[in-house]
Amino acid sequence: MMRVMMWFILSLIPAVTLANVYPLPEKGSRLIGEVQEHVVEQGDYFQTIAKEYNIGILELMETNPGVDPFLPAVGSKLVIPTQMLLPDVPRKGIVINLPELRLYYFPTNGKEVHVFPVGIGRVGRETPEMVTKIKSRIPNPSWTPPASIRRDHLIERGEVLPRVVPAGPDNPLGKYAMQLSHGDGSYLIHGTNKDFGVGMRVSSGCVRLNPDDIEWLFHQAKYGDSVRVINETVKISSEPDGSQIIEVHSALSKSESDKTREKVVSMKAGIVKFISQDGIDSFKANDALLTQNGLPVNISSMDDSDSITPSMDIESAASAESSVSENEPSASL
Repeated sequence: MMRVMMWFILSLIPAVTLANVYPLPEKGSRLIGEVQEHVVEQGDYFQTIAKEYNIGILELMETNPGVDPFLPAVGSKLVIPTQMLLPDVPRKGIVINLPELRLYYFPTNGKEVHVFPVGIGRVGRETPEMVTKIKSRIPNPSWTPPASIRRDHLIERGEVLPRVVPAGPDNPLGKYAMQLSHGDGSYLIHGTNKDFGVGMRVSSGCVRLNPDDIEWLFHQAKYGDSVRVINETVKISSEPDGSQIIEVHSALSKSESDKTREKVVSMKAGIVKFISQDGIDSFKANDALLTQNGLPVNISSMDDSDSITPSMDIESAASAESSVSENEPSASL
């Protein structure tokens, strides 16, 4: 019932977004942006707020735990997660970090990064990690759903999907799609004809963007551009000013039952070494690993603050191409 209610509410919201653009940080730094505050007004709920700041609803929930996403208290302050560490990968092309539900686009000018919320594969149809490239760019795509999706759709909804869904308002790919070279080419970065699902795990494996975002990205990204999909729950950075920053996101659920369990962060050797070095406040580090709120936290022992973000009254908030293809993609959606 809660899922049905959420989808109904989200369907009433117009899909108007504005890209978040950040200048690249100085050499040796990975920290971009600033945390913002949002004072809840009458009629606000998480999806309207997420649309306003062009962030995903799940990242807003991650940053503001305990707050009712449908009825946040009027007058309370919410944390808007518009500060982040860049993923520890080459800064080129498209980078998608699955636990963040964010897409990073690095233009060739090397001056900025554009960050967008994305929808990714749901449990059982996960978006895979990959290092690939854009195989084709398709305006006004038709959709050829694979047999597995047609079968699941029939079982789950009792509806028969057509073998080909033509371009138009009923096409779930939206107005633009970019086919990836990975595997058999069934994975796409595409838009949507719905006003919900971006910033959530609802797709059949493809990466979904808001209509305005995919339109912009489609006209910037080129055939052959790099696309890297990663699964990085913990990001770290030793900043030029000596700050030691960690950002922790909840791990992706691997099954339906896994959703109700406490998520244990799996750390690579480099992260264990980072939080074990001299000058790290172990209490702050452990708190960040347990909280998993997706915000950059300064865990330097010399730092007086627990976080590089403003102080937030969360308890109060909780209570109160150069090549364009005309092919029809057979896509996971």
